[in-house]
Amino acid sequence: MNLRRPNANEATGTTNRSRDVVPMSGICSRCVDGCKGSCEIWLSSFRGREVLYPGPFGEITAGADKNYPIDYSHLNIQGYAQGAKGLPEGVEANPDTAVFSEVDTRTEYGWDIKVPMRVPIFTGALGSTEIARANWEHFAIGAAISGITLVCGENVCGVDPKLELDHNGKVSKSPEMDRRIGIYRQFHDKYGELLVQLNVEDTRLGTAEYVSSKHNLETIELKWGQGAKCIGGEIKVGSLDRANQLKDRGYIVLPDPGSSEVQAAFKDGAIKEFERHSRLGFVSREGFLEEVDRLRDVGFKRVTLKTGAYSAVELAMAMRYSAEAKIDLLTIDGAPGGTGMSPWPMMNEWGIPTFYIESLAYQFAERLKARGIRVPDLAIAGGFADEANVFKALAMGSPYVKAVCMGRGLMIPGMVGKNIEKWLANGELPKTVSKYGSSVEEIFVCYEELKEKFPGRIGEIPLGALGIYTYAQKFRTGLQQVMAGSRNFSLKTVARNDLMALTEEAEAVSGIPYVMRAYRDAAEAVLDS
Repeated sequence: MNLRRPNANEATGTTNRSRDVVPMSGICSRCVDGCKGSCEIWLSSFRGREVLYPGPFGEITAGADKNYPIDYSHLNIQGYAQGAKGLPEGVEANPDTAVFSEVDTRTEYGWDIKVPMRVPIFTGALGSTEIARANWEHFAIGAAISGITLVCGENVCGVDPKLELDHNGKVSKSPEMDRRIGIYRQFHDKYGELLVQLNVEDTRLGTAEYVSSKHNLETIELKWGQGAKCIGGEIKVGSLDRANQLKDRGYIVLPDPGSSEVQAAFKDGAIKEFERHSRLGFVSREGFLEEVDRLRDVGFKRVTLKTGAYSAVELAMAMRYSAEAKIDLLTIDGAPGGTGMSPWPMMNEWGIPTFYIESLAYQFAERLKARGIRVPDLAIAGGFADEANVFKALAMGSPYVKAVCMGRGLMIPGMVGKNIEKWLANGELPKTVSKYGSSVEEIFVCYEELKEKFPGRIGEIPLGALGIYTYAQKFRTGLQQVMAGSRNFSLKTVARNDLMALTEEAEAVSGIPYVMRAYRDAAEAVLDS
């Protein structure tokens, strides 16, 4: 069985001409001389490196679609007919008190100074991609009113067209970063936070010092990688001047905009875009601990770490070093990846898939605990989009996993709401929306709720933010239902024994008991009583 059909995918705008293809290569079984296209090999013959990336850039998000042997669908949630764990102190469990709408979905993370969230999800890193920039108002306000954390990703200062540097080459002014932080704070309350990521270039530019001194941010995040790739963040730019500007700021820009032949190809129209890449980081225990100490000296109350789908060795390093550094949250990102512009082959073929890497993380956490070492709070990322799989991730990683980081699953509601706002303004509502009404009040089920929650300010909330809030409310209700079904009325009581493995292969990887063995001894004790 082939787990992925290569050489043709909608993400890269490619297709096979033939209905039959060679499973391993994805080449048409009958490749005809004179074919007019357009598989990836065909398109690569004249567009070259462009075919490595999903597109069109800035208009889409793309998610890898390799079908891994085991994922969270290989687990099911246990249901019980008795008990109610996690009810408020003094509340007796009975049919009138143990109702799903009373389930507490709040979580928190942090070593000493905790950050609470209303639901156990938060956004993936929304950094320098065009999708993040153009939709930031919707994403930021949506996260703030939903009571969840928002991660402002890498390179935001570095790609800011209006960036100003001081005589030391450090950030002295970044209007784009200022805009992003300001928008989130307009509606932020005590739930969730905004944190900024650092990569190699961010560190060199002094981004941490800037957001600490000017904005008094409490949390900063170091980044080792993500589930989609380890080679550093990418974006595309369509201007030669812009490409040279980013090169002058220290980024890797390809093709080289300073090359005469590249400039000629751009003038001819053959080269239409330039790639901006970040550098690979190099991790050592001493360097990591020193950097965490430096950031705390800068003034940050919390330091978090985002690591990608590296090998088991790097996962062990991340967990062991984070424990030593008292990291406030370690986000472990598994393959496959979904992003604005990761190389498509890497997204599908690089790194440890989420189910497997969480299984390893739990085993490593237990190993550290047995040594008397406190494990930092963990979050899992990589392909989550619904409340049932989030519950499974929280249960499988219990008691260490406190939240799930979501990328496209939280971006889509923001873009849907934004587009509804545009369609309403232009009188172009599609039937898929107009069947629910022709006004904001009719279309969004949470409109009146937010109008009451923010008296006099509903007009300041863009519809993309309303979309994220509405999705978060659906997510919360769905999570309450599956939690009540497993008799968990607080996230603190969710445990690994609330899951069963549907295949023996899933049991072997995760350690979750196979369905025919789960609770078998207890069941037989009932039969023998």
